[in-house]
Amino acid sequence: MWKDLWERHPGKLIGPMIGVFFGIIYLFVGFWDTFIFSLIVFIGFYIGRKVDSKEKWEFFINIKLRLSKFLDRYR
Repeated sequence: MWKDLWERHPGKLIGPMIGVFFGIIYLFVGFWDTFIFSLIVFIGFYIGRKVDSKEKWEFFINIKLRLSKFLDRYR
C-alpha cells in the first residue's frame, strides 16, 4: 500500500512531511501554533500536489507578480 502510494504520489507525501517538520519546529518556538502549523502543512501539500501533476513552477511566479501588484497599490 505505501509503496504504491509512494510511486503514484511522491510529492503529496513529501510536501506534507516537510510541512509537518517545519510546523513542529514552529510549534516549539512560535505563536499562533495551531494556525501556522495548519498553514504550513497545507502549503506543503499544495506544493507536493503541483510536483505530482508535473506542472511548471509558473504558479510561484504568478503569485509573486500578483503580490507585488497588490503591494504597489499601497506604496
